[in-house]
Amino acid sequence: MKGFISKGLHPFWVILLLLAFMFGGYFVATFIVTLLAEWFFGVGIFELMDVAADPASHPQGPNVMILLQAVLQFTSFIIGPLILLRVLGYNIGHYLSWKVRPNLLLVLLSGLLIITIMPANSAIINWNANLDFPDFMEGFERWAREQEDSLAEIMKLITRFDTVGDLLIGLVVFALIPAVGEELVFRGILQRQFFRWLENQHVAIWLAAIIFGAIHVQFFGFFPRVLLGALFGYLYFWSGRIIIPMVAHFVNNGFTVFMLYLHQTRTIETDIESTEAMPLYAIAVSLILSAAIIYFLYQQFAALPVRPESAAEATEEEQSHYNS
Repeated sequence: MKGFISKGLHPFWVILLLLAFMFGGYFVATFIVTLLAEWFFGVGIFELMDVAADPASHPQGPNVMILLQAVLQFTSFIIGPLILLRVLGYNIGHYLSWKVRPNLLLVLLSGLLIITIMPANSAIINWNANLDFPDFMEGFERWAREQEDSLAEIMKLITRFDTVGDLLIGLVVFALIPAVGEELVFRGILQRQFFRWLENQHVAIWLAAIIFGAIHVQFFGFFPRVLLGALFGYLYFWSGRIIIPMVAHFVNNGFTVFMLYLHQTRTIETDIESTEAMPLYAIAVSLILSAAIIYFLYQQFAALPVRPESAAEATEEEQSHYNS
């Protein structure tokens, strides 16, 4: 399909268009949520803003916030970016997955890697959560702490999983939709456009990861999120299949949701939201196993050939991406 806009458009303008399409998705989401909140929860349009500002003050506040999260992520991070790719004239499947399909074992191993690396990541989480700023940044630190506490309160309110039904909704809203949408935006589009612009895959991966970490507006979880984003980026670059980082992202979020459910139903005592570092031996084992898995995946993914149909449709810039 020939797009309304040339595939050769400078990456700067593609990124601006991405933001425009995502904002368009935001406005569509607002309209949809306005209708659905009235139909399902009896929250009218004039009441909706108050509920969103202080969900704890309304009996339907948590449900409205979950609905808002789901619809906003779906329209802004999935529908908008997919429309952009079609407007640019891309075959979405060929563009997002330019290598042949890997063995299912490699897909599952990519998900297992995320669980394996969690003990090692706990050390970064603990360091970042307890980070102290110099005196001249006291104002920023206070603002960042207040922002962190405010978001934590909202997340506690909307991540109550008392039943299996709540768990399934949580897996869809907090794991599946973000995994698909955020990987589509940050890896599928941003990372690739940064590469077109800067012609350095590592810089592209880390730039996309930094933006991925910053957009969550949680500075005291910023560095672990950046590292996770970079891992997703390398998995995508090596595998050439967008499903790989999506599966890894889903496992990361889904494991957290499932552990929250087990903790809240008193099945286990472990608090997955704790920022405490795990024991040193667990961190050491995690690092060794994770490094081995990463190296194995790198070798296996590097051997995957480029799909002929993807190569045939690629621009000259994209050909260099496939061959790098």
